[in-house]
Amino acid sequence: MIHELNDRSREIFRHIVEAYVETGEPIGSATLARRLSTGLSAASIRNVMAEMEAAGLLFAPHTSAGRMPTDAGLRFFVDGLLEIGNLTGDEQAAIEANCAATGRSMPDALRAASDMLSGLSSCAGLVVSPKKEAAVKHIEFVALSPGRALVILVTEGGAVENRIVEMPRGMPASALQEASNYLVSRLTGRTLAEVRRFIKKEIEEHRAELDELTAQVVEAGLAMWAGGEGPRTLIVRGQSQLLSGVHADQDLERLRHLFEALEAESDVLELLNLAETAEGVRIYIGSENKLFDMTGCSMVVAPYADSGENIVGAIGVIGPTRLNYARIIPMVDYTAKVVSRLVG
Repeated sequence: MIHELNDRSREIFRHIVEAYVETGEPIGSATLARRLSTGLSAASIRNVMAEMEAAGLLFAPHTSAGRMPTDAGLRFFVDGLLEIGNLTGDEQAAIEANCAATGRSMPDALRAASDMLSGLSSCAGLVVSPKKEAAVKHIEFVALSPGRALVILVTEGGAVENRIVEMPRGMPASALQEASNYLVSRLTGRTLAEVRRFIKKEIEEHRAELDELTAQVVEAGLAMWAGGEGPRTLIVRGQSQLLSGVHADQDLERLRHLFEALEAESDVLELLNLAETAEGVRIYIGSENKLFDMTGCSMVVAPYADSGENIVGAIGVIGPTRLNYARIIPMVDYTAKVVSRLVG
């Protein structure tokens, strides 16, 4: 869609979004005509706005009102038109100072990071505590029936987990035994995430002495576990920031839905766990996700990692869809990098 807009339409759309981010209100063609340097008439601007409304990028909240971006329009703007700035040296120093873990426990440092993001962004800050994975002691594949096998995992703490996995039919017992031997020789003292990372790299670089069938068994077995991790903790700070500028009953009702979701935690944790599967900053806008469908909110989140480059948690902000994305995206990204150094 980005390629279908000409320069004039892009400029008009950019001003509409920037006005929305600044005020939260719709903007009309007459106001746009005064703000634009193109000399376009209000009538010409209305025609362009009508085309973008038909394309699903804009909508009119009231009859005869100006236009505002839809959630799809905001996604279009973020993905195709947003110019992300860089943090200044002072901003970077402030983030590092606020996140400093000297004399603090890790939970306290994470709360401080969430507080800091909330204050800088005027949104609610949120962070998921690091995964606590137990080291793996033993893993074994046992044939059950054609096309199925049992994977037995034993941790250093003595916990035993069993999972049934699908296997190619006709898989010989020797392949299962070879997969078991291969994993046992490489997992002593490592967490499952570390084992996954190490073995994936070996297989990709063709250094593993495995035939293709056994490699499939290894990958299928490892894919069955999220990681033997302890309970995750969601830390949310600065919810009161979300109340600023809220006047309409409709907005209060949306916030009520959001606070209920934050209280329940499960949906937010699920979303943050998804964010941990990708590199860099993830952006969830309004109705794109079931969690925000009723809240009119967006979330900007980035994963953080330990010293072994294993992703162990996520940190970000949640606020109205009219977030200042250009400022908040680099802020969240840099904070996640700082927190990664703290986790070590």
